[in-house]
Amino acid sequence: MNKAEVCEQIKKIGIIPAIRVSSAEEAHFAADAVTQGGIPIVEITMTVPEAVELISHLVREHEKMIVGAGTVLDTETARKCVDAGAHFLTAPGFDVAIVEFSAKANVTVFPGAFTPTEVVTAWRCGSDFVKVFPCGLAGPKYIKTLRTALPQIPLIAAGGVTQQTAGNFILAGAAAIGVGTDLIPSQAIEHREATRIRELAHRFLGFVGDARRLLEPPKEPPQKPKTDFWKFHRHAHPGKP
Repeated sequence: MNKAEVCEQIKKIGIIPAIRVSSAEEAHFAADAVTQGGIPIVEITMTVPEAVELISHLVREHEKMIVGAGTVLDTETARKCVDAGAHFLTAPGFDVAIVEFSAKANVTVFPGAFTPTEVVTAWRCGSDFVKVFPCGLAGPKYIKTLRTALPQIPLIAAGGVTQQTAGNFILAGAAAIGVGTDLIPSQAIEHREATRIRELAHRFLGFVGDARRLLEPPKEPPQKPKTDFWKFHRHAHPGKP
């Protein structure tokens, strides 16, 4: 899957599940569950033990899954993730070296930023999206303000997105949302509740879909054919031109 296809899928699906758990086995379970729930995108954070090896495994075993690396804080880690087959790189903050490396490697990248200056700087350096993190501190109104001022920059709202706010972040203009424990609860991981995670995936897809439908421009009513007034004349005066 090339960079353009990865970006297109992220925009289309609109949800990036962030997997931050205590073992590679738990992360694999979470990745399978969200994918079965209709979200074939996963962000494996570097806080997961054996994260790079897990990324490599998922890329090999799940051809249709978009597997990304999260919390990538230096170029050495970025290189290892790309070598493992990661489809995208992301982090809570912005590091110009990682963005430049990703651009050269032709890999999708969306660093974290918060202030307008950080957002613009990340975009100008070659980011494909800019992740507004932590968006939960400012809420959907902040995303709307950024989008109004910077409509050319596709934003991903992450860090504090909940079931109650997911749709509002999309309505505010976010191209996608990054979701963690509200989509993949620690209790569901602990008890291996795949059904619960699948149900939550369906629910978040519904939030995104409903919000996007509200953003669609209203459909114009079908135009009625124009009245043929000459028809009235011909009926009233048969035989006359």
